[in-house]
Amino acid sequence: MSPQQIAESFGITFTEQTPGYLNLCIRSGSQLLTSGHVSDLKGKLGADVQTDEGYKAARNCAEKILNSVWNSHGTLDGLRVIKVLGCVNSTLDFTDQHLVINGCSDLLHQIFGKEGNGFHARSALGFAQLPTGAAVEVEAIFEIL
Repeated sequence: MSPQQIAESFGITFTEQTPGYLNLCIRSGSQLLTSGHVSDLKGKLGADVQTDEGYKAARNCAEKILNSVWNSHGTLDGLRVIKVLGCVNSTLDFTDQHLVINGCSDLLHQIFGKEGNGFHARSALGFAQLPTGAAVEVEAIFEIL
């Protein structure tokens, strides 16, 4: 199955987006760069949000990113995941940001292949606060093959 078909088989929906204040996904040469996409889940990891909930929130961010990429490119096919930046709203003593952002990376691996076009570079960082109180925010860079 193609990446588009795999994503759809996971129940990920693709809907047209109305242009807003910022471009959610912009093409530059052969790359697609996304804005940060925040999770629906609000809260702080290490306080009122558990790691497994943060994992699901990161996956939620990835689904939103894929929708923005689809809106820009028309399909998930013919893409390679280059870089993911995961931001985790966390307490000072929370150190499992990488486990939270695995929710995003795991979905991208499943769709694009962990040993293929989904094998990406990544940063997972803790932040004192994120916009709208979101638990997680993720941005990504894709290469058009």
